[in-house]
Amino acid sequence: MESKHRDASLIPLEGEQVMVIACDSCGAFGSKSGDQVKVPPQIVGKYTARVAMMEVLALGAKPIAMTVNICNEPSPTGEGIMEGIKEELEAWQLVLPITISTEKNMPTTMTAIGVTLMGIAEKSELLLGKVSSGDLVYSVGLPKVGDAVVTDQGEIADATVMKQLLHMGGIKEIVPVGSSGIKGELNKLAESYQLKFEVLNNERLDLEKSAGPCTVILVITDKVLPNVFEVPCNFIGKME
Repeated sequence: MESKHRDASLIPLEGEQVMVIACDSCGAFGSKSGDQVKVPPQIVGKYTARVAMMEVLALGAKPIAMTVNICNEPSPTGEGIMEGIKEELEAWQLVLPITISTEKNMPTTMTAIGVTLMGIAEKSELLLGKVSSGDLVYSVGLPKVGDAVVTDQGEIADATVMKQLLHMGGIKEIVPVGSSGIKGELNKLAESYQLKFEVLNNERLDLEKSAGPCTVILVITDKVLPNVFEVPCNFIGKME
């Protein structure tokens, strides 16, 4: 039976494996006349793929396939979007089968895409169901959205950060933060464990600001998180 955890669906397979499915969409970002934030289509593809990638990897799953729905013409918009997606996959050192659909019937004036990623994990290796009272909460990266993401100077979470976290011991859960903001994600997480979140330090962070395409990763651990990252890392509080 399918279950949900945050923004991902988990489907039991035969034996002890689970399929993890996550998706993300993006609209009005691009180079078309109707787009509200003007960026190249490569940027649209890159960051939309990153969101789905982070959601799947945060649960401890290995990506196996991707679908990309491009609501625009195959060229030049579709080609540009796929360039960005392939660039992001290279950052994760992944080669995946990708099923692509584009709009070939109607002209479009606004860029829009949807990305779905599927992964496989062993039930015993899933990073969920382990948070408890007293656990510490850290944020890695700063919340940014829109133009601030495009002009970022090394302050947002990316593939390097996630790979570092996945190789650390003592981490109970990894939570990519998007439009709900840090506070929104922590409230949902605490509620799912029937806990509360206590803020102990928010001097450097806007906890309610959107983190756009997962520019922040929350880390829940029972140990002090070593600051080995090239982006800002902050202790926020604890679960109780």
